[in-house]
Amino acid sequence: MINKITLIIILLALVLRFWRLDTYPALNADEAAIGYNAYSLIQSGLDEHGNSWPIHFQSFNDYKPGLYFYLVLPLVKILGLNVWAVRIPGAILGVATVYIVYLLVKELLKDRFMQIKELINAEMMASIASLMLAISPWHIHYSRGGWEVNVATFFITYGVYMFIKILKKPDYSSFVLCALSFALSLYAYHAARVVVPLLSLGLLVIYWREIRKQIKNFLFIGLVGLFLLIPLMKDLTRSEISSRSVGVGLFADTGPLARINEQRGQHSNYLGLSTKLLHNKVVNYGLAFADNWAEHYQGEFLFLSGDVIQRNKVPETGQMYLFDILFIVVGFIFIIKTFSQYTKPYSLILWWLFIAPTAAALTFQSPHALRAQIMVIPLTIISALGLEKMFRLIRDTRYAIRIASYVLLITIVLWNFARYEHMYWLHMAKEYPYSSQYGIEELVTYIKQEQNKYSKVIVTARYDQPYILFLYYMKYPPAKFQKEHVLTPRDQFGFSTVNNFDEYHFQAINWDVDQRANPNSLLIGTPEEIPDASNIVKEIYGSNGYKYFQIVAN
Repeated sequence: MINKITLIIILLALVLRFWRLDTYPALNADEAAIGYNAYSLIQSGLDEHGNSWPIHFQSFNDYKPGLYFYLVLPLVKILGLNVWAVRIPGAILGVATVYIVYLLVKELLKDRFMQIKELINAEMMASIASLMLAISPWHIHYSRGGWEVNVATFFITYGVYMFIKILKKPDYSSFVLCALSFALSLYAYHAARVVVPLLSLGLLVIYWREIRKQIKNFLFIGLVGLFLLIPLMKDLTRSEISSRSVGVGLFADTGPLARINEQRGQHSNYLGLSTKLLHNKVVNYGLAFADNWAEHYQGEFLFLSGDVIQRNKVPETGQMYLFDILFIVVGFIFIIKTFSQYTKPYSLILWWLFIAPTAAALTFQSPHALRAQIMVIPLTIISALGLEKMFRLIRDTRYAIRIASYVLLITIVLWNFARYEHMYWLHMAKEYPYSSQYGIEELVTYIKQEQNKYSKVIVTARYDQPYILFLYYMKYPPAKFQKEHVLTPRDQFGFSTVNNFDEYHFQAINWDVDQRANPNSLLIGTPEEIPDASNIVKEIYGSNGYKYFQIVAN
């Protein structure tokens, strides 16, 4: 039974994740790929490239994990191919994670609370943790879109909750749900395939005494999990899928190799044994990994500016709030002081935090908020622990000090939250106009009205994967597209695209050449590509007021 406070928190999480979900932010290319591939499966039984019900979707040759596509599919069937259908699963699971965190924290702490009431109020801690996740910038951002990582975060958190629950009250339905949750997280997102095994290892070590008492049941979990993962493991042996992981992996960065040669060149004996032992791939890539891993704990990333990639951030906002600095410090101090009373819950939370950025650190882009999103769960719990402790400290002060302290604390939290919302809704799309595909929907709407007048439509390729957004907004027949398109070879970043289908051509606009070579065509370029003196028949603005396209009737 959900209590009133928890219900209010869930409703708050619901509003923050569903308000204007269909219009803001603009749909991006990855979301369009998810929606159109689901639509393609419904229409033809094949994805956009003609693959039958895949586990990994080829998409831009990045082979996206397929679970989110299949969650979207029934909604596309019911609601049609629209933004709601693509984003509802992520938003729902975002709200569900807020509730699961409440249950998890309560389950972790409630028994110890019964024995040591003066230390932690488990119910209050659980409510604070769920509230802080409900308003978390990190969690809200990835709940408001078709982000596979948010699905993985839900299933990992739910899997941990079911594991802890099993230790206290075992039943076979819980065993199956635990195994299923962890397995589904691996089908949802690449990073989970690194984090979940490490997290499972930690659970095994921390709770070994409890596990040993019901070893057969936990072997059952392992067997169920392995059985569920057979299709995934088989699919991962395909070279085209593994090569994508290599393309974004740490070893794709040649910097450490160059550093090895530089360091060895500073020795008199370039090929000496000591030189090789000191300067080699293991050492240099190990240091690069450690540096990537440590960057996820830096204050600038967590509390000030967030991810360097604009799509993953809000202006002047970290992955967490500024007030979380204080709460996390107090939370860590409290953990150190009371570790002996809560050894296992604390060990789990700290281990979770320690291994959370591992997958992100194994890539050459770091710190990376998307790949390290699972960090938000242990960080939120620690921050909630600090806030709960501060409330308890304030409670024991004089009345005037207590009231003033409560007012100050609540004001700081509300101000940070209000400022984040302001930056998200008013400034994000304007300061980061290329963080999503603004203007494409407006462009396609215009083209659909005018395209019959022209033999060819040439569109700038300046913006990310325009072909998939055209397919999505036009609801282009999948069977027709499957027959007529060609996927380009992978570029330096490991992505492919489609340059042509039907009368649509996507390319960089060279005005002097293209205007002469393409009579009876619509030429669509950026304001930088199309000179103002040309025959501009339409200017396309995004919902953020930014001008993205100028259209010339050639």
